[in-house]
Amino acid sequence: MPGEGWQEGTSLPWLRSLLTYWGTEFDWRTQEARLNALPQFTAEISGQTVHFVHQRGVGPAPLPLILTHGWPGSFIEMQAIIPLLTDPASHGADAADAFDVVVPSLPGYGFSPAPAQPGTGPFEVAGLWAELMAGLGYQRFGAQGGDWGAAVSSWLAYRYPAHVLGLHLNYLPGAYRPPLGDGQPPLSEEEQRFLDTLATWAEQEGAYSKIQGTKPQSLAVGLNDSPAGLAAWIAEKFYAWSDCEGDIANAIALDDLLTNLSIYWFTGCIGSSIRLYLESRKRPLHFAPGERVQPPLGMAQFPKELSMPPRSWVQRCFNVQRFTRMSKGGHFAAMEQPQALAEEIRAFFRPLR
Repeated sequence: MPGEGWQEGTSLPWLRSLLTYWGTEFDWRTQEARLNALPQFTAEISGQTVHFVHQRGVGPAPLPLILTHGWPGSFIEMQAIIPLLTDPASHGADAADAFDVVVPSLPGYGFSPAPAQPGTGPFEVAGLWAELMAGLGYQRFGAQGGDWGAAVSSWLAYRYPAHVLGLHLNYLPGAYRPPLGDGQPPLSEEEQRFLDTLATWAEQEGAYSKIQGTKPQSLAVGLNDSPAGLAAWIAEKFYAWSDCEGDIANAIALDDLLTNLSIYWFTGCIGSSIRLYLESRKRPLHFAPGERVQPPLGMAQFPKELSMPPRSWVQRCFNVQRFTRMSKGGHFAAMEQPQALAEEIRAFFRPLR
């Protein structure tokens, strides 16, 4: 229909333009060379092949840090932030803030093959990450993530508090629920407004999550059969969830968007990636009375993020030590605002080293 823009999904004129560029001008080989400059590996962990980037830090005592991406992203979400964390001195920061950075691809995403059997959700991925870090020789490390990376990192900190020295998130998982009711503090007005906003968002914007969490296989057939369909499904989320002011290119370079799309297309991973929504429903991030995530938490709230919980809501189950409202950026913080996110990560972990 004329004039619908992005209101009913991906804008058709915009999509036509993107597909023309993807098919005729986008230089995959250039992007491939950029990706191949990253030190990439695979590991066999409990029967699962995991692809990961492992970039050593440049500094007196780099701190191990595992960064986890989400959907509809991939490990390339972290491409711009890796050098800011591993070699801060080359980017105007203190070399003492350097990290050894590990960026795994979630199972079923990109170059991490799909699990052979059902049952791999964020809780189980956290176990794989703990084994990965131990296999790399890291007994104590930090964890950071947004989107599914926030859920995985939260479970990692909850399950392995003796190994996770600090947890940093730029998103609070939508499934997170602290204990409420008898014996718990009553909801504040601010918390109730947040929950009302969350419910409204789920009603207006959450259809993708419902279908991916209940009938992913039906959706996967169409998306895996059409690059146009895949682009439309994924690009709409980059438009809706980024701080792009009506034009994705304001927040994320089209070549980066298309590199991410190409990885989905070349590996045929859309079906296995969205299955994580189904698997996560089996063990959502719900906490019983007395259960808490013990390691210190740093939270960076970007203004165009999907949910903006008050600090009190997070503190019900997390050990919040730093809570920062960022000035610009959205859901894909490591792609949209890598410098700001890197500075915030360095600041949070500095006293924990």
